[in-house]
Amino acid sequence: MKKVLIFIILLSPFISVAQQQLTIKNAIDTALRNNFDIQIAKNNTDINKINNTFGVAGGLPSINIAAGDNSSIYNLNQKLSSGVNINDNNVTGSTINAGLSAGMVLFNGFKITATKEKLSLLQKQSELQLNQQIQNTIAALMVTYYDILRQQSYLNIIKSSLDISSKKSEIITEKHNVGMANDADLLQAQMDVNMAEQNIKSQQLVIEQDKINLLQLMGVKHFFSLSIQDTILIDKNIQKDAIIKYLENNPQYLSAEQQIKINEQIVKELKSQRYPSIRVNTGYNFSFNNSSAGTTLLNQNYGPAIGATLQIPIFNGTIYKTQQDVALYNVKNAELQKENLLNSFKTDAEKTFLSYQNTLQQINSQQINFENAQKLVAIVLLRFQLNQTTILDVKAAQSSYENAGYMLVNLQYAAKTAEIELKRLIYNLSY
Repeated sequence: MKKVLIFIILLSPFISVAQQQLTIKNAIDTALRNNFDIQIAKNNTDINKINNTFGVAGGLPSINIAAGDNSSIYNLNQKLSSGVNINDNNVTGSTINAGLSAGMVLFNGFKITATKEKLSLLQKQSELQLNQQIQNTIAALMVTYYDILRQQSYLNIIKSSLDISSKKSEIITEKHNVGMANDADLLQAQMDVNMAEQNIKSQQLVIEQDKINLLQLMGVKHFFSLSIQDTILIDKNIQKDAIIKYLENNPQYLSAEQQIKINEQIVKELKSQRYPSIRVNTGYNFSFNNSSAGTTLLNQNYGPAIGATLQIPIFNGTIYKTQQDVALYNVKNAELQKENLLNSFKTDAEKTFLSYQNTLQQINSQQINFENAQKLVAIVLLRFQLNQTTILDVKAAQSSYENAGYMLVNLQYAAKTAEIELKRLIYNLSY
């Protein structure tokens, strides 16, 4: 038993909740399979693909079979031209009708052609919207992924600050033991250590919440513990002219372009209502009537039938013309929305590129500031240990170190998110 207990005690540091290592590629691949918004967009694409047929457009014939059997009991009173009168009660009769009918539109003002083209455009638009949803999901996932790295960098800075506070507390304790430090400095040092430990716990909570947000974007139904060990690498070769040039590749912009064409087909559909329509009908009919009394005891007929229907609209209160005029305005609005969307993309690209460029320019100098802040803390701690400076100087150097670290991490994250947004705008996100 003692050996078992010792074995468990030795293993206890390694007994913890297993964490799954996650990379940006793993996260995106999982999201592409499981993300709910992407699945809904895929289903919408499939729906539009199923609808894109000549049958739905009305271009195929319709075939129907109908049958009926009616029986009746009635009182009969007939006066014939021959002078014969027939009076009978509780006369029974039955009627059986059956038929096979087929019909097809030969011409309806090219409405079938316009509707089929509209269905094809709707399918293409849904595919573009799927691509748009994929890009938006990847962008949101990448931003969350790199935010976790940012928060973890914050945590590392806080831990380093805790090491500084602990070192400072040790120095003050040693000084206090020999009467070279007052109680106030000792209490302040202990408070700084406690505060850093609390900040670590708070920061760990932020990281775990961010990880849950990431799992939600991945479409994971059962959350699990994950570990991310990565660095924020920034593409520094993005050119503004290339971004502006390829903005028209954005799926949302291409979808707006499709909407114009869809609205144009709707105009053609409505315009067709003002043209004549021709429909051909054919079939085979069977009819059987019998009665227990009366002039006709049995009537039976069957045979094929064929015919055509011509319908010419004359006047319907200008409803068709009004609908067509409204549809033309919808085309104009779709064109304006497309232009407005491109203008909005250009504005976003200009602003985002300025942010991207500005942060890149600051990162190198801020990296030097952070390294200098690390050196400064080490120097001030040494001087403090030698009684050549005060606790306030240590605290100021420590604060400079934290601020420089936070600034560097924020600049790296800002540059990365700007890069992600610029690539999303031109449908060029890669991982």
